[in-house]
Amino acid sequence: MAENILHLNDSNFDSEISKGVALVDFYADWCGPCKMMSPVLEELAGQMSGKVKIVKIDIEAAPSTTEKYEVTSIPTIILFKEGKEVNKVVGVKNKDALRAMIEEIL
Repeated sequence: MAENILHLNDSNFDSEISKGVALVDFYADWCGPCKMMSPVLEELAGQMSGKVKIVKIDIEAAPSTTEKYEVTSIPTIILFKEGKEVNKVVGVKNKDALRAMIEEIL
C-alpha cells in the first residue's frame, strides 16, 4: 500500500478529514471493484501529494462512519472539504474523473 494513503477507522476519521481536502474510498477487502480502485488511488495520491489527502476506510472496520455517510454500495468515494461532504460517486472511476472532481474544489 502506498505511504501516501491513510487508512482510517471510526475513531480517527473525523479528525483526519476536518482540514483541507480529503478523498475517501469506502471499501472492503473482499470487494473486486474496490481492488481495481487501489492502483488508481495510489497513483492519484502520488501525483496530488500536498493538495489532497487520499484516505481508505474499511466499511467492516468502521460501521459508524459507513452508516453516517449512507454508504450502501462499494466502492463509494466521497470528497470532503474542511470536513464537509462536497461530492460522492459510487463504483469504479478512472483517475481523470477523480482528479477533475478534486480540482473542482481546490
